[in-house]
Amino acid sequence: MKYEIYLTPEAEEDIFQIYSFVLENDSEHNADNVVNGLKKTCLNLTSLPDRGHTPPELKQINVFNYKEIHYKPYRIIYQVINHRVYIYCIFDGRRDLQEVLESRLFR
Repeated sequence: MKYEIYLTPEAEEDIFQIYSFVLENDSEHNADNVVNGLKKTCLNLTSLPDRGHTPPELKQINVFNYKEIHYKPYRIIYQVINHRVYIYCIFDGRRDLQEVLESRLFR
């Protein structure tokens, strides 16, 4: 069974920010490669989206309805609801998840 993938506006903004950062600090070629890899990883969730795992930070507070997968240093946080995958955020795994979520509240 195929699942539909939905990127929230925040996840789309994350991809834009990642692209901009890599473009500014590396090259257009590498920025394109990173974004294409992120998109491919997200689209791979159309089959077997439950293969991801619960982020440890959420598990510690007994929140188990979100999962994550990785592409290079990036973490992709998502939720599966009724054969749909909602991608909420994509961020550099070297950042603290709590910090990322808190910043979302003030965006």
